[in-house]
Amino acid sequence: MSVTSGARINTNIGALNALNALNNVNRQLGVHQLRLATGKRVNFGADDPSGYVISKKMEGSIRAMESALTNIGDAQSVYGVAEGGYQTIADILVQIKEKQTRAVNGAMGNDEKDAIASEIQQLMNEIDDISTQTKFNGQSLLSVVGGSTNFSANFQVGEDSGSTFKVEFAKIDSANALLSVAAGFTVTASNIGDLEVDKALNTVNTEIGKIGAAVNRLAVKEENLTTAITNTEAAKSRILDADIAKEQISSIKLQILQQTATAQLAQANMSPQVFLSLF
Repeated sequence: MSVTSGARINTNIGALNALNALNNVNRQLGVHQLRLATGKRVNFGADDPSGYVISKKMEGSIRAMESALTNIGDAQSVYGVAEGGYQTIADILVQIKEKQTRAVNGAMGNDEKDAIASEIQQLMNEIDDISTQTKFNGQSLLSVVGGSTNFSANFQVGEDSGSTFKVEFAKIDSANALLSVAAGFTVTASNIGDLEVDKALNTVNTEIGKIGAAVNRLAVKEENLTTAITNTEAAKSRILDADIAKEQISSIKLQILQQTATAQLAQANMSPQVFLSLF
């Protein structure tokens, strides 16, 4: 920094130095005030080039993981809707089993057995309705459409495109197929005992068990992904976010320097006037 005795009045070096110091203080104060206003230590690439690049990469990872977390929720919802349909069908099968057992009663006449057969047929029709109406986002989950006997869909459950989870479970062709009744035939008093209710219950309960196991896996993935998002957010915060207490301390210090620099600039501008006494 250049200094002068002050005897030269054409160029006031002292005032120029004070002005440069004031401009520097104002520039630094502006940086700290911006950080206090935005809460970010890095507002532009120039603030910390490498930190800015790293934080943006982390932000991309966080956004991807948040989307994956949403996908996990949708996968759980698909399983939930399918399981609800299966559970209702299982309840109906239990009722059919009860009525099938009731029908094997020597004290009943043909009219009573026909009434039981008719009721079982209505319950089977309800199974078909449930299979058709069990949908998620307009997509059929349990009803066989286009010949496919399984529901299968992939969900990305991680940051990387290869981190996928297949949601898969069996569909129900029809109540007749489930209970081993020939296609096109109905339940009558003569074939009630032929209904394979136990086999149907085992089929449905097996699918419910598979769905439960898959939902447990998704719950673990959800917890792991939530932890990863939190940790990545913390790492990004250490790079990107401002330490408010530290920035406030720096801001106060610079405000004081701003006042002293302004005062010194005013004093430096007045210094050449002392030489007027020589005239």
